[in-house]
Amino acid sequence: MNGQVKDEEMEIDLLELFHVLWRKIVVIVFCFILGVVLAGVGTKLLITPQYSATSTIYILSKTTSLTSMADIQLGAALTGDFKSLATTRTVVEEVIDQLNLDTTYGALVSTITVENPADTHFLKTTVKNPDPKLAMEISNAMSSVIADKVAEIMATDKPTTVEKAIEATSPVSPNVQKNALLGGVLLAFLSIAVILLRYFMDDTIKNEDDVEKYLGLNTLAAIPFEKIRSREQKRKRA
Repeated sequence: MNGQVKDEEMEIDLLELFHVLWRKIVVIVFCFILGVVLAGVGTKLLITPQYSATSTIYILSKTTSLTSMADIQLGAALTGDFKSLATTRTVVEEVIDQLNLDTTYGALVSTITVENPADTHFLKTTVKNPDPKLAMEISNAMSSVIADKVAEIMATDKPTTVEKAIEATSPVSPNVQKNALLGGVLLAFLSIAVILLRYFMDDTIKNEDDVEKYLGLNTLAAIPFEKIRSREQKRKRA
């Protein structure tokens, strides 16, 4: 019995919350639109677009015998090592010197991602930069230097460049639409939180239902003060 009463009270409370929010739906919608506009404009003005370029080399050299299983297995085992080699100070600083870049090892290496797709001998070097042309040049230079280092370590021919990086025509970040939508949702939720907080903190009695709810008393009659006030104002004007 008590459980049923609690369920009914919970249902009534949720219904009240729904009505509270529905009465403020215009405010919530306005906050959502405002959040979309602010986040979209902020993303456009405050976040620098980043362009991406990717180049790929094939670790096995021309002199590797494709009939030799030992060579293939060795190449597969060493590909992970060459992935780590790719972002070492020796490789990155040589790229900086080749392109005469005005940057440091730490700053440049943070923009470089080297991947070795599973079960392959490929090394893919991706570079992000605000300048699409510079991103392309750094990616291609990285692959070239990595290939030179691999040939030096393995005492073999330079690995083949499978795909050179090209200049990107559109940025990969930021996502203006995603950020704008996220801003709208966050501001709308913030407005809902403020509305509900004000509702829960408001313990004033407004009608006979509140008397029974907060004081546990039954009401015998209700005096319409608003109507009385309006009548008194009319009499004073007369």
